[in-house]
Amino acid sequence: MPRFYIDPPTGDTVVLESENARHISRSLRMAVGEEVTLCDGAGTDYLCRLSAMDGQTVTAQILSCEPCQAEPTVFVRLYQALPKSDKMELILQKAVELGVGEVIPVLTERCISRPDPKSMEKKLSRWQKIALEAAKQCGRGRIPAVRPLMSFSEAASELGQMEKGLFLYEKGGQPLKAALSEPAKEIGIFVGAEGGFSPDEAAAAEEAGAQPTSLGPRILRCETAPLAALSAILYETGNF
Repeated sequence: MPRFYIDPPTGDTVVLESENARHISRSLRMAVGEEVTLCDGAGTDYLCRLSAMDGQTVTAQILSCEPCQAEPTVFVRLYQALPKSDKMELILQKAVELGVGEVIPVLTERCISRPDPKSMEKKLSRWQKIALEAAKQCGRGRIPAVRPLMSFSEAASELGQMEKGLFLYEKGGQPLKAALSEPAKEIGIFVGAEGGFSPDEAAAAEEAGAQPTSLGPRILRCETAPLAALSAILYETGNF
């Protein structure tokens, strides 16, 4: 069934305009009486029946609503140190497909990529569009936010205050499986860039309350580590 994102509805009808209306009426050639799924981007799906179409707008009647079944039961926040080139786009796309709840780019000591504010603004806009398209493609009930760039200290402090904050450190730490032995509804994972984290950063993250965590004896690339960790977390929490 076709699926579209909308703002949260305020009544029992929804009016779709612009791209959504064009896609329904022109691309899909749908007709009055057919059903679509509309999602508010915050976790609720609405089963709707098309009730009117005039070429510019499409009106749909809400038949029922329910929580989106595609959303994980655990909220995972990814703090990702800025990698080189377009690796962040790959990380973001695949993390959204897997079920990440939110992504925060972080500037760490060993980041090679250091965009200026104007360039960063453009990147954030592009990354949010990538998150939206990935959410559409895989039927997510939420559109994960890509938050503004954080400093290492800001990210470590926020991670340390989460229900379970995991600092993925290539030089050791508690195995990920053991770190997930106690259930949590909110989990943060902090992943370094190509050069990993400095010893000072590792110490600062632990002091802030983050838990050093290992993904095993092999050193994974910065674009592999977050996806491996996210997959393991979702598997261990029954979301695969």
